[in-house]
Amino acid sequence: MFRGATSISLDEKGRLAIPARYRKSLALDCEGEMVCTIDIKQPCLLLYPLPQWQIIEQKLTTLSSMNPAERRLQRLLLGHAEDCSMDKNGRLLIAPTLRQHADLNKKLMLIGQLNKFEIWSEAAWQAQVAEDMAAEQQDVALSDRLQDFSL
Repeated sequence: MFRGATSISLDEKGRLAIPARYRKSLALDCEGEMVCTIDIKQPCLLLYPLPQWQIIEQKLTTLSSMNPAERRLQRLLLGHAEDCSMDKNGRLLIAPTLRQHADLNKKLMLIGQLNKFEIWSEAAWQAQVAEDMAAEQQDVALSDRLQDFSL
């Protein structure tokens, strides 16, 4: 399970280095094979270890190509999915189209989200955190699931 927010850099070739604390488990769990795609709701990328991505793909195969919303989801997620292999130095090459989607430049944030990572530009991540914190400060009705959630 991946957790935490880590500041990382994108090099001039479009590679990012996976933090050392994740490298061993990624090497063991998926031999460094990962899949990166766009997030359709946020200006970030989603980075899955290959076995976790295969679960997502399996779910996507159950969607109907005749339903416009389901086909759109398949098109966006699968159409942008790129295989990424971690090199011996723990680096992944992020495709130019993916970097463009998330407006990735030199400074990035790698956010652990249990079974995947989110990759954000540092500026977009800071703006998202501020927006999320402001939303949490408002007195909003909680869903049934959140009412029972305790930290």
